[in-house]
Amino acid sequence: MTATIDSIATESTADTLRGVLFGSNFRQEHGSWRRLISTEPFRRPADRTPDERLSLAYERLKILNSTLDSAAGTATDPRALAALHEWIGPVDPALTTVAGIHYNLFLGSLLDHDGDTRRDLSDFLRLRRIGTFLCTEVAHGNDAVAVETTATYDRARDGFVLHTPHSGAQKFMPNASPAGGPKTGLVAARLLADGADHGVYLFLVPLTDEVRPLPGVRVRRLPARLGSPVDHCLTSFDQVFVERDALLGGEHGRVGDNGEFSSAMGNRRRRFLTSIGRVTIGKISMSACAVGAARATLAVAVRYGGHRYISGPRATQPVPVIAHRSHHGPLAEAMATVFAMSLLHRRALDRWEAQAGTATGRAEAERLVAVAKGWITWRARAVIVECRERCGAQALLEHNGMADLVAGAEAVITAEGDNLAIHAKAAAEMLFAAPQTSQDSTPDAEPGDLADPRFLGRLHTHVEELWFARARARMSGARNDGPLDRWNAASGPALRGVEAHAHRQAAEAYAHAVAGLPEGPARDRLAQLQRLFALRWVDRNSGDLLAAGRLTIDQVNTLPDVVERLVADVAAHLPILIESFALPEEVLADWPIAGADYADAYDDPEAAWQTAAKTEGER
Repeated sequence: MTATIDSIATESTADTLRGVLFGSNFRQEHGSWRRLISTEPFRRPADRTPDERLSLAYERLKILNSTLDSAAGTATDPRALAALHEWIGPVDPALTTVAGIHYNLFLGSLLDHDGDTRRDLSDFLRLRRIGTFLCTEVAHGNDAVAVETTATYDRARDGFVLHTPHSGAQKFMPNASPAGGPKTGLVAARLLADGADHGVYLFLVPLTDEVRPLPGVRVRRLPARLGSPVDHCLTSFDQVFVERDALLGGEHGRVGDNGEFSSAMGNRRRRFLTSIGRVTIGKISMSACAVGAARATLAVAVRYGGHRYISGPRATQPVPVIAHRSHHGPLAEAMATVFAMSLLHRRALDRWEAQAGTATGRAEAERLVAVAKGWITWRARAVIVECRERCGAQALLEHNGMADLVAGAEAVITAEGDNLAIHAKAAAEMLFAAPQTSQDSTPDAEPGDLADPRFLGRLHTHVEELWFARARARMSGARNDGPLDRWNAASGPALRGVEAHAHRQAAEAYAHAVAGLPEGPARDRLAQLQRLFALRWVDRNSGDLLAAGRLTIDQVNTLPDVVERLVADVAAHLPILIESFALPEEVLADWPIAGADYADAYDDPEAAWQTAAKTEGER
């Protein structure tokens, strides 16, 4: 009876915490994706070549598409796209890449800019043609506004001629080969008309049929990249003609029936950013992918640590490796970080949905999305690498799932804008904004209690303010040799300010989540995670906080002991906490080290111990 009561309590705690991680609408928002990855077509294949795995990714894409009520509905729903990435990311990174490109960057952009031209999208909605997105070039990545592929308006034919002028203008990295089926791309190109350069727009361009590139289109596979196989390519154009309606136009720019270009936006950079607006939702999706991968690796590491036994203090009493502080400590801190990542991801998604409709709100929401994407994907890499190490050599083997996710973390750090570049942009915006002053920002503010979440929140705010104040001081004191020199002087502390901003946003999301739970075990578990996350950040910045009078010497001295007690508290509940991740058992079963019988994956049916047993049985 007691065991039954305990199991019910555990399930209730896990269910409550699942609501914290995924929101209150779990079944509608996440249920279909969770069920999909539990089905047989998504089981992990054994011993497949990279090309076979790539083919499988496209086969799965078509299966996924067949389950949708509406491909267009998915493409225009940020929550659906985020949830898709959150669940398929840990299962098949290659599928995640091609699905994200097709539904978000390609189909989403077409639907966003379909006001002028009612295109027939049925081939793309039914995946008779797969969409890809050709923006960056060999010589232009984060400065994609400077791409050099041209689309010259031809009045005589009333269309555009796409051309790649030199090697550096080749489109870099899109999945443009015929693998998976015929491809069509949205190509970012410089619109030239009547001798004027009107900026960079997207053009709808068929790229391949089932077996080869179309006339004028050259597609070459890039060398194999780190991680799961995707058909990344170099793509170039030799005087490729497309009709006028290939331009994804709108208020930001169009060529009318009279052949004249017009735009409601005078700034060419704004025109470009409007054209590639889906990149923001792409950042949300990359955060979701990173969160899902980090949860999966942490769940596997906790389970493996619980059934990997080693010699104990007494040789006759082996203990699970997770019993050691050196092992469970990093996993406990990873758990606090993964919850923070999840909460910050949902905060950014909620803010985007709520504020994207207004000019001021959209700018702030875009910045939070960018900051969250960088912080979450960097934290995901740290968590995934830590979990990989805790599983030793087993986790280096591809069939145990983690190797792909280690490489996948590197991919999401770069996708939809390199993290450093998007954090630098956010740093510049925040640096030049009016300084934000906290309520206790006076120099003689009294230290508070380390057990008070409100006090910890004020410390987070002070750290953020301090780094931006340093950045402003460095900019003011820089030699006046030009804006780049002033920015270089300020960028180091400004980037630290962005990191502090991300921590504060995550800490606030934690506090809100704890406050929303009723008294009970679930709230206790979440409060422990919240405090561990907050105190680790305070500990890292304790020198500055002490110097500013925000902490006392006694508080700084007691911080390590307080953190150690929290680590022990969190570690004791790791199995319950990973239950809140709601990972399907079918998925976990695909990774041998997630099961207690992991050693059976290495059994040899022809070995002496097997043949001896058979011989003995025959006797």
